[in-house]
Amino acid sequence: MTTPFPFTAVVGQDDLRLALLLNAVSPAVGGVLVRGEKGTAKSTAVRALSALLPAVAVVPGCRFSCDPAAPDPACPDGPHEPGGGTDRPARMVELPVGASEDRLVGALDIERALAEGVKAFEPGLLADAHRGILYVDEVNLLHDHLVDLLLDAAAMGASYVEREGVSVRHAARFLLVGTMNPEEGELRPQLLDRFGLTVEVAASREPEQRVEVVRRRLAYDDDPDGFAARWAAEEAAVRQRIVVARRLLPEVRLGDGALRQIAATCAAFEVDGMRADIVMARTATALAAWAGRTEVLAEDVRQAALLALPHRRRRNPFDAPGLDEDKLDDTLEQYAGDDDGGEDDPDPDGPGGGGGGPRPDDGPQGGGDTAARPEAGEGGEPQASGAREQAAAPAAEPFRTKALSVPGIGEGAAGRRSRARTEHGRTTGARRPRGTLTKLHLAATVQAAAPHQRARGRSGPGLVIRRDDLRQATREGREGNLVLFVVDASGSMAARQRMGAVKGAVLSLLLDAYQRRDKVGLVTFRGAAAEVALPPTSSVDAAAARLGSLPTGGRTPLAAGLLRAHEVLRVERLRDPARRALVVVVTDGRATGGPEPVVQAGRAARLFAADGVASVVVDCESGPVRLGLAGQLAGELGGTAVTLDGLRADSIAGLVRDVQGTQRTPGRAA
Repeated sequence: MTTPFPFTAVVGQDDLRLALLLNAVSPAVGGVLVRGEKGTAKSTAVRALSALLPAVAVVPGCRFSCDPAAPDPACPDGPHEPGGGTDRPARMVELPVGASEDRLVGALDIERALAEGVKAFEPGLLADAHRGILYVDEVNLLHDHLVDLLLDAAAMGASYVEREGVSVRHAARFLLVGTMNPEEGELRPQLLDRFGLTVEVAASREPEQRVEVVRRRLAYDDDPDGFAARWAAEEAAVRQRIVVARRLLPEVRLGDGALRQIAATCAAFEVDGMRADIVMARTATALAAWAGRTEVLAEDVRQAALLALPHRRRRNPFDAPGLDEDKLDDTLEQYAGDDDGGEDDPDPDGPGGGGGGPRPDDGPQGGGDTAARPEAGEGGEPQASGAREQAAAPAAEPFRTKALSVPGIGEGAAGRRSRARTEHGRTTGARRPRGTLTKLHLAATVQAAAPHQRARGRSGPGLVIRRDDLRQATREGREGNLVLFVVDASGSMAARQRMGAVKGAVLSLLLDAYQRRDKVGLVTFRGAAAEVALPPTSSVDAAAARLGSLPTGGRTPLAAGLLRAHEVLRVERLRDPARRALVVVVTDGRATGGPEPVVQAGRAARLFAADGVASVVVDCESGPVRLGLAGQLAGELGGTAVTLDGLRADSIAGLVRDVQGTQRTPGRAA
């Protein structure tokens, strides 16, 4: 077994270490979500925590880690008599992103259950994690059906495995710890709220601290055991401090003044529900116990807010988590009370440092005085000339868009956009299982076994089932797609201040992609060339940020934009062949860049039609005289065209409910 990197040897990351230690002192805090860029010791610190946790008393031989002092009466390995337990080290169980449902909740032998009536159950990771830590690296990439199972277990403290009327239940209370890189996509709000605390981590910009990080890592890689031995004393001291804090925790007093501060803070930041108040109260109590005190002070409430509220406060889509610390201090001061130490000025740093995370961005850059003076350009419309470009225009207010989907039935990653064959959804038929049976189709199984009962010598009431009789249910649900935006950023788009409306429309579609669990990419074209502003990613936030800073100006190399998008799709098909694409071209349809721009654009568009790529053209043409060029482009693509106004959900009247239906009338505009 590999020697873990010592927890106390992690350089910096005070907020991360404090949040993990508070959960070690009081598991009721509810776990921690660690957000940050790659290479910031997120996983290293989490894996090192398990070595500091006190041992757990369990019933000997119980696969579900029952507490000998209060064994679970419904334990599948029970019943257990109280007393007589043994100690074992606390477990940290890792849930791989690509794990199957059976691996998470356990597997039930359906064949034995039908033929013999025996509940032959193999426990999963939830059973292993009971009374320990369940760690999910890259938790934001976890499949939706696994997220649903985690939410159920976290809410009920138990895991249920049910297959065609046969069910097994066991306790599953665990400390949920997740790490994620926000650039790869955000978490579903329901799962985000299940994490008690959240911290933002980033690599230090101090050269001396970075040198120490490298020095310690190299020393550990050269001799893990020797390095761990040098930190054994510090590890033992922290382990003992956790034990002392756990013993002190029941004696900590949470006064009415501290409770008022907690309630006022949650109300001031408009958090939803009451979970934030409860988590803050538990965190503040754990902070006092960790500091060796029996009374919660205002500084504990402040630090608890910085850890428990950033991911719960109401914020606009694509805003980064964080708290306004000035507002926090004003609220705490206003509701300070004498009985909880509120008369003292709260420590600006608090135990373990600030931890409030980055503050929300003040908003996209406005065009303002930095915009270049418009000049005459394409079609007589004003635009930036030559190499000059206009500053990024702010996006208009986003709106709810009509659902766009890819025709046919796919088999891509689970999501909420297009029809697909999935493990979850409505049952549409049955087939022989390929590998392990996961979803039994009972009627088809009985139908397959029934003709052979006499030949198999059936004499009792039960069916005689063979492996060949089992049938897997085929189900239809929804998949996530790759939504590739191809955005015209030329001078003609900047004219008449259309770019703000265009960005608002694309931002609205990005919000829709976030809700439907899509990957997104962004290709822009202007001047003489096109560029991939954002390669396909699950981070819709990153796409919104690139869109906000997008400048405009120059000619319209439409063909270059389409060819670059076609190349992006080709490469992405090699990486993820099961994920289907939807191309959204945002343009007024003009083509002015390069030789024979209109002819070249038509040839490029027909490449998408030949590959059968679903496409939608958002027609940005405005003014009393319209040339209909976007509609012609949609016809070449084999897709459909929709105006900016028609993109709104309350304006389309079903035009783009399914791209397949509209492809019968290519080039039509709403």
